[in-house]
Amino acid sequence: MERREFIASLVGGGCAGMCVDLTLFPLDTIKTRLQSQQGFYKAGGFRGIYAGVPSAAVGSFPNAAAFFVTYEGTKSLLAGCMSTHMAPVTHMLAASLGEIVACLIRVPTEVVKQRTQASPSLHTHHVLLTTLREEGVRGLYRGFGSTVLREIPFSLVQFPLWEYLKTLWWRRQGERLDSWQAAVCGAVAGAVAAFVTTPLDVAKTRIMLAKAGTATASGNIPLVLYEVWKCKGVFGLFAGSIPRMTFISVGGFIFLGAYEKVRRMLL
Repeated sequence: MERREFIASLVGGGCAGMCVDLTLFPLDTIKTRLQSQQGFYKAGGFRGIYAGVPSAAVGSFPNAAAFFVTYEGTKSLLAGCMSTHMAPVTHMLAASLGEIVACLIRVPTEVVKQRTQASPSLHTHHVLLTTLREEGVRGLYRGFGSTVLREIPFSLVQFPLWEYLKTLWWRRQGERLDSWQAAVCGAVAGAVAAFVTTPLDVAKTRIMLAKAGTATASGNIPLVLYEVWKCKGVFGLFAGSIPRMTFISVGGFIFLGAYEKVRRMLL
């Protein structure tokens, strides 16, 4: 990857992350409270809908920037050794690696953000200090495994589908797509990926919100999913799927559209 492409991916990804996270934060809060073990209204209902926004604001730029730098870099690296018909595999590998790198930044901000969303009476800095005091740095990485296991399947669906839809549209119209067209493809790909991976998102949320020392806090994803299914059935596994699909579909439109726009401006 050339220096210009690196900077374009870095800035484009960071700007896209900031745009989507801050614009759609209220929907994310509603989704988190729907998935919370204590229930929607006990977790705050519609009160303090922007609780945890400082954590999201701090983490969104570096998180998205890290993802796209890794994604584009891996694509460039693999392009020389893999044939064109293997493009979906290239996109899957690039997206998976990008998610692992991004999660190193995303998980601590997500832990603080979700705990603040589920306890709107507390401030972000109070939640951060309490987590560090009671659980140490490891507490900030609670749910790292479940987040990675949610994000990789999500990206395995979203990014190859996004690239495929863009290629399909490009072939039909015979010229390069505009940013808004890439954004539409991102919205469709995001909605599909969001629905498919909702159970993993439920497990991740429960693990992050669980009290230290409980069985749920241990991070055993199959056990958490079994407990949810036993108590609430299939509907429990797909709790928050509508706001999640809405959030990620609209988010995919803004995120991938903004990324394409900023990246093209810088190249």
